[in-house]
Amino acid sequence: MKTLKLLSVILMGSMLLTSCVAEVIIEEDVYIEEPIVTLDEILNTYEIWYVDIERTKGNGEIPFLQKAFTVSFKNGTFYANNNLVGMGSNGNGFGLDVGYYDAYRSEVDVNHDIDGVYRLGVTQLSSNQIELYDGVTNTSYYLIGYQRNTFDYDKVFYDNIHYFLQEYETWEKVYTSEYGVLNEFDNENYLKFLYYGSGDNFKSSEDANGIPIDDIFYDYIGHYEVYDIADNFYRKTLTLDYSFLDNEFFELSVINDSEIELFHPRSGTVYQFKGRGHLLFKSSKNGKKVQNETKRIKKADLKLRKL
Repeated sequence: MKTLKLLSVILMGSMLLTSCVAEVIIEEDVYIEEPIVTLDEILNTYEIWYVDIERTKGNGEIPFLQKAFTVSFKNGTFYANNNLVGMGSNGNGFGLDVGYYDAYRSEVDVNHDIDGVYRLGVTQLSSNQIELYDGVTNTSYYLIGYQRNTFDYDKVFYDNIHYFLQEYETWEKVYTSEYGVLNEFDNENYLKFLYYGSGDNFKSSEDANGIPIDDIFYDYIGHYEVYDIADNFYRKTLTLDYSFLDNEFFELSVINDSEIELFHPRSGTVYQFKGRGHLLFKSSKNGKKVQNETKRIKKADLKLRKL
């Protein structure tokens, strides 16, 4: 009797399992087709791509990215904010038109008006971060995406004041306060700041005001350093380390895109300098019209090369 009950249970279990298996087999798989996002759509997701230069990896260099604060990919045109002067207003915030680009699959061809053609691999790291990789130099640049109305242009400006000082051929003293103790810096009327790594990277002159830039003779040379002031985002310190002379220390503030103010704590004197001879970094060469007229031909050549 027990044996018959056991056989009945086994048979019923087998039937139930067979029934379950049969139900699984007849079900049909449902596939949901996800929309394909193109590389060009990714590049256009954000109006501004901030070049996080500190994260750059590799021993090489992509010239048009190395000194760009931001780049933008807009309807085939490649823009860059290479200057701090006018940042936020130049090109409605996009900066200068410095070339064009063509995006496909996981690569982007950038044809820079000065530096030529670069083919870069693009990897999306997050919703607003991408990596641009140059296989020729084995170098990676990291870009962070923003919209223009949320991008903090002021922060970029004040974080890079040392570059701002380099954007004019020279700075001419236009004001000296009546208060303050007489000191040797009273006699210096011009300051010239050069890029780091260029040897003695500042010069100063006692020449009279108003002379042509090319006629200025610089009496002193040395190195300069700019540092933050704690709890004061808009004010910096500037140290002029003169060769063979003592240092001069100032508190630096920016009046506008072409004027700075230097407060000399040791004497209590305030100086104002105005920039002369603005340097437009990495702008297009002479003959921009020719570049624009040949863009269509070059773009067609790139497309043919990919076929």
